[in-house]
Amino acid sequence: MAYSVIISPHAQKEIENSIDFYAINSEEAPLKFIIELQQVYHLLTTNPFYRMRYKNVRAVALKKFPHYLYFITNEKEHTGRVLSCFHGRRHPNARP
Repeated sequence: MAYSVIISPHAQKEIENSIDFYAINSEEAPLKFIIELQQVYHLLTTNPFYRMRYKNVRAVALKKFPHYLYFITNEKEHTGRVLSCFHGRRHPNARP
């Protein structure tokens, strides 16, 4: 059964900030970022059991952008809740 992906308000704000940042420097980068996010969301619907980072928090890296999606998986409800879209190079010591 496919899992549903839920984006937390905090993660949504981080995603919007990243899109705004990429829009300053490039016309294509925001769209490429969104496309890659959608690909990762699709991966999470089929395989929500990526590497465990801390307790029940898992993480998956975007391939072309230095971001990580931190999420928790609820097996009972078949959902993956994205907690953060973290830029790994800006503040690496402040990981969620």
